[in-house]
Amino acid sequence: MPVNRRRVFRRTAALGGAAALGAALLLAPAGSAVAAPVRVLGYVANNGGGVSVLDTATDSVTSALSDSQGGSPYGVGVAFDGARGYVTNVRDNTLTVIDTPTNTVDAAVPVGDGPAGVVVSPSGGHVYVSNYRAGTVSVVDAATSTTTETIPVGPNADGVALTPDGSRLYVAHDVVGPGTVSVVDTATNTEVAEIPTGNTPTAVAVTPDGAKLLVVNKFSNNVAVVSVATNAVIGTIPVGFIPHGVAVSPDGGRAFVTNSEGHTLSVLDVPGLAPVAAIPVGNRPIGVALTPDGGRAYVTNFGSNTVSVVDTATLAVVNTVAVGTNPVGVAIHAVPPAPTKLVAGRATLQPRLLGFTVRGMSATLTESHTGRPVVGVAVAFRTVKGHPLCTAVTNSAGRASCSADVPLLVGVATLLQGFTAAHPGDGAHGASRAHGWIGLL
Repeated sequence: MPVNRRRVFRRTAALGGAAALGAALLLAPAGSAVAAPVRVLGYVANNGGGVSVLDTATDSVTSALSDSQGGSPYGVGVAFDGARGYVTNVRDNTLTVIDTPTNTVDAAVPVGDGPAGVVVSPSGGHVYVSNYRAGTVSVVDAATSTTTETIPVGPNADGVALTPDGSRLYVAHDVVGPGTVSVVDTATNTEVAEIPTGNTPTAVAVTPDGAKLLVVNKFSNNVAVVSVATNAVIGTIPVGFIPHGVAVSPDGGRAFVTNSEGHTLSVLDVPGLAPVAAIPVGNRPIGVALTPDGGRAYVTNFGSNTVSVVDTATLAVVNTVAVGTNPVGVAIHAVPPAPTKLVAGRATLQPRLLGFTVRGMSATLTESHTGRPVVGVAVAFRTVKGHPLCTAVTNSAGRASCSADVPLLVGVATLLQGFTAAHPGDGAHGASRAHGWIGLL
């Protein structure tokens, strides 16, 4: 685990994509359904404190999260549906739980001594945390945010990875000299094998088809490729000086490995067991994660306090983003919109020549999880039969309000059934609908 042997605790690739997001439907003002835009966010663990949230659409940091019970972020994992983020705090012995749709800290879970790596089960039900100093893995129940079991695995437990079906957990042992990776059966939470891989294995990743395990051997300056079926090394690929992190492309054809003392990102041909390129990045790159489509790699530069953005087609750095102090772990994932709640008010109906005026229609939109107002979004008001009335934008309190003149043909009976207020939803906030009443003036 150590980024530097003298600064032991001074490093995670997230599996990309959540299929449910692409199929999500939002309510449009006219009542038609449209596909929801998808946010792809990055979570950067700054070992000097805080988690930077990065919008990959703009390559900008949109917020910085802090946890009062965890000031030493190290590894990052995101649930497969994108709705929860988990950050290990290596000096605080805690796991920070983040509600990713709202980017708020929900909990701090006590785990073992020196938590480093973190990975979430495909079901999202369990989170596995490697405890470097304790030589164990903490099993955290995601529903209750509590550690329910501790698995002994051996010294210097560092990088962790799961098979796509979640049946096997791999734990790298960052021990100087010939090293091994533990294989844990997640059905029984017991270690079932040890795989010799190379000198000081520090990070692991499984190919999307579940066939191969990639192991970064820090002091062998290579990556071992292991058959998951046989637990045997089938080849090694040379990389740069003191490699540290690894991410695999969605098709499993390429791997990306940070070289912490070579200040480069190695690109590997996994089926061909061969190096492809070495891309100069920032000072002491540690973590690497890919966007769900595999089009970009995000590399944390511990010594530069930046993230390098690499185009995986051209193999060139296309952007550099300033983050917090000493960034280590990084995860990139599609994140669903935050669920919302819309509460409608009461309006009044006033007769006028050849029609009516509906005065004071209002609705207040808030996030369901936090209760925070949703500001600057449109709310459409209609009769219960769908006749458009007016549209207004929410203010700083999340309240939208407007009045509307309607013709006689709409009818008093219809208007006295009330109105509907609807927010169609967007990438950040989900759709919401409410019914309000209209009374006679």
